[in-house]
Parts: sequence; structure tokens; C-alpha cells
Amino acid sequence: MVNIQDETILREFNLYPLWVRREALNQIDTCTSPFQANAQTEVISIPSLDASKAKSPEIVQKREAEPASSNRIIPDADWPELKKKVTDCTACKLRATCTQTVFGVGDEKAEWLFVGEGPGADEDEQGEPFVGQAGKLLDNMLAAIKLKRGNKVYIANVVKCRPPNNRTPEADEITQCLPYLQRQIALIKPKLIVALGKTAATALLGRDATLGSLRGTKHDYQGVPLIITYHPAYLLRSPAEKAKAWQDLCFALTAFTAR
Repeated sequence: MVNIQDETILREFNLYPLWVRREALNQIDTCTSPFQANAQTEVISIPSLDASKAKSPEIVQKREAEPASSNRIIPDADWPELKKKVTDCTACKLRATCTQTVFGVGDEKAEWLFVGEGPGADEDEQGEPFVGQAGKLLDNMLAAIKLKRGNKVYIANVVKCRPPNNRTPEADEITQCLPYLQRQIALIKPKLIVALGKTAATALLGRDATLGSLRGTKHDYQGVPLIITYHPAYLLRSPAEKAKAWQDLCFALTAFTAR
């Protein structure tokens, strides 16, 4: 039987209850699921990845050249220095309207790095990324692939200050703030990056594209596999897309295993 915690996570992804007979299991092409049923007659069926994507093909998209703004951050800045630079930064107009900067949180030697767009109201108040309703969903997304915030996981945003009314960060704001994220990545040396939403994806890739065209492909960020999925805030507004997010997480697991 599925335990209560797993059932809750499955419901978050609109994947519960979905049942098939055990004898049909071998005919279902699924990614490795964290939910292993013990029942003798029924198991959970999880939406599968396309077989051609689940085999972790070679990286097909590489990041374009870093923007010139990356030179603004001292290349060898350590964590304390980088955190101070973010706290003291007034390079764009966002700092004047936010309560505080939101640097990032988690394991500074993490294997997994999750990158969002920017702080919201709760994050601006508490100084930590993904602490509101979107953060609760992100925690469930992590739990679905047996990860936990702070345990081999680091969470950061492209911009470190909340945009007014939670609007999308403007191009110049991203340009000014992106070097901080780039330095965080260099310090963490993650084995896999998951970009949450279009803003994070296009900032890391250095080019514009639709989220739909970027999902399902193993991209490259300076030699690190980069997987792209929906932002949890978008999933809260569009719950029907949660099953697709689950596919992306399965794909991320495949990419992580095959790195």
C-alpha cells in the first residue's frame, strides 16, 4: 500500500489514484518511481517519459557565451564575500523596493541546484527562497524524487530582490543580478541544475525560447546538465500541468544517474 506521505505527494501531482493490475506493470514504460507499491494486486501507474528522452541522449543544447556582466563579480569571491556583495548591491532598481535580498539556501556543496525566477512576498519577508505556497509545492516535488531541501540540494533565484507585485524581472535587472547566480554555481559545482520556469531557463541558457520547446531536453550549462520544468507558482495556477512536471523530474533523475 502507498503510505500517507507518498499519497499526499501523488495528489499534489494529480497522479493519485491511478491504478493498474500487477500483470500489466511490465507493459508500462515508466521512469523509476519513488513510490513502490507493496500490494499484491495493484500498483501505482505513473505517466511515463517518451522513450527517446528517457535514455539520456547526449547534451543537445549548450549555453551560449556568458554575458559581459559576469565580469562584475570577483571570479574568486568566496561565500561570505559573495553574500555581502548581494546584501550591499544597489546595481538595479529592485533593491530600492524590496525588504531584503534573498541570497539562496541549502547545501553549499549540493549535487542538485534548483533555480527559480525571483523572491515573492513571503520570500521577501523571510529572506529565504521558496517559503510560500510555491515553496511547499517545491518541497513536495523534491520529496517525490527522494530529495530534501538542504540535503544535497541548493535553492536559488535568478534575481535576489523581489520585483514589485511579483512581476517578471526585466532584462536589465537579470543582467545585473545574474553574475551572483553564476558565482553561486561555480562555488557549489552541482552535478545537475533544474531551472524552474522560463525566466530561469532562458537566463541560464542565454537565449530566449518557449518553455515548451526547452522541456524534455538535456541542456548544458558550462558542463553541468541542465533540465527545465515549470515554476511551482505556475503549477499552482495550472494544476493540470503537474503531471508534465512529474515527467520532467523523472527526466532529471535519468540525467543525474547518467551524468
